[in-house]
Amino acid sequence: MRVTKHEHAALVLTESGHTLVIDPGSFTSPLENLEGLVGIVLTHEHPDHWTPDHLNRLLEAHPGTPIYGPEGVKQAAAGFDIGVVNPGDTLDLAPFHLEFFGGEHAVIHASIPVIDNVGVLVNEALYYPGDSYAVPKHKKVALLAAPVGAPWLKIGDAIDFVLEVKPERVFATHDMTLSAAGKQMGDGRLTWAVEQNGGSFIDLKPGDSTDV
Repeated sequence: MRVTKHEHAALVLTESGHTLVIDPGSFTSPLENLEGLVGIVLTHEHPDHWTPDHLNRLLEAHPGTPIYGPEGVKQAAAGFDIGVVNPGDTLDLAPFHLEFFGGEHAVIHASIPVIDNVGVLVNEALYYPGDSYAVPKHKKVALLAAPVGAPWLKIGDAIDFVLEVKPERVFATHDMTLSAAGKQMGDGRLTWAVEQNGGSFIDLKPGDSTDV
């Protein structure tokens, strides 16, 4: 399975001529020339993780593509047919097997309501938590997409998240709000964290891919 990082939180997964898109949001360039799109996963309702323009563009190019997300996404994206997924659910969009974890977005501030959020494990290999530190308990993660910059994120918590997941490899995501210096600092912290359990950091920039 090939994993391609796009701007901010968007990921494109490809295998055997099929494609899965995760979290195409407001900081992400249009996703074009996709082959065999079998599904779109939206981890939560915030616009940096999905926009109507992205969904309309993808559905125009790939009519009938199913879209999945938690209940909050179904309510926010009322103009789209959203299949609701919850923590503990599994889903097969061949050749992709998905398992969902977590349930809630990380706390931004006590004045801001906590919304639905699901993390997703794909093919028992790639894990992406959305905007959370939800750990896929009892799962061995080959590749972790770890958030590194956000209003809700403290770098110490991001470090602890990587230490708890113990992935074989990690790359930074959710990073468009960071300066170049801030991104470099965050990458360095994730590198230290993954190396504590014998793993390694991959410096993926938008458009870069890795196989898992």
